[in-house]
Amino acid sequence: RTAVMGILNVTPDSFYDGGRHATLDAALAQARVLIAEGADVLDVGGESSRPGSQPISVDEECSRVIPVITELRRETDRPISIDTTKAVVAAEALAHGADVVNDISAGRFDPTMLDLVAAHGAGIVLMHMQGIPATMQTAPRYDDVVAEVGAFLRERAQAARAAGIDPTRTWLDPGLGFGKRRQDNVTLLAHLDRLTALGLPILVGASRKRFLAADEHEPPAHRLAASLAAAALAVAQGASIIRTHDVGATRRATAIADALARAAHPAS
Repeated sequence: RTAVMGILNVTPDSFYDGGRHATLDAALAQARVLIAEGADVLDVGGESSRPGSQPISVDEECSRVIPVITELRRETDRPISIDTTKAVVAAEALAHGADVVNDISAGRFDPTMLDLVAAHGAGIVLMHMQGIPATMQTAPRYDDVVAEVGAFLRERAQAARAAGIDPTRTWLDPGLGFGKRRQDNVTLLAHLDRLTALGLPILVGASRKRFLAADEHEPPAHRLAASLAAAALAVAQGASIIRTHDVGATRRATAIADALARAAHPAS
């Protein structure tokens, strides 16, 4: 079945849940909710990557995520992912019990990241992003978004393998909402099967994002139905893992999508 990754933002400024889980107690309480709802992986992030966001220091990021990861490792054996582009933060997280590095830069922002992940025998999520969070939505442009994202992910997967990262622990993420227009995100979702053809598991994170809004005024709190529709479509197109704020609802949606996929392709 499709796996579900629960988002645990310990940030004051993430686009949907910034500030709600910024203390250790609040973060742990939310993690327990995600686990109870069926999260297969917990993705802990301490730096917002919303459009227009600015980077924070290594010390600030570590102060947010390391206490949470340390306590989570004591409470659960669920895999823990650290959402970071900084190798120093990743190293601390892995030393305190994280299993996977979720790098929105696919190892480009910090040239030591891939070697670090390989040395720890950890897993990695390699994501496509055009630009950087601060400016990525200013004027994104593609001639063929699926082909360009696919070529990027292929190259980064090869770089990860060359660094010694186990391909069976490598996931690819098309980066919905990261340097993409609304039509780019929709096109990627509609043709996700072209990315699954790369031969590595595909992670899709559409949860509550702006391109799902009915209009420019609809807030993230009103985007659950669209998020579930996007998750079901991603599963139908071959996604292996869905990253979401809403684990319980997404688990139910992916269960139906998985059942339909098995019925449509019983021999696969």
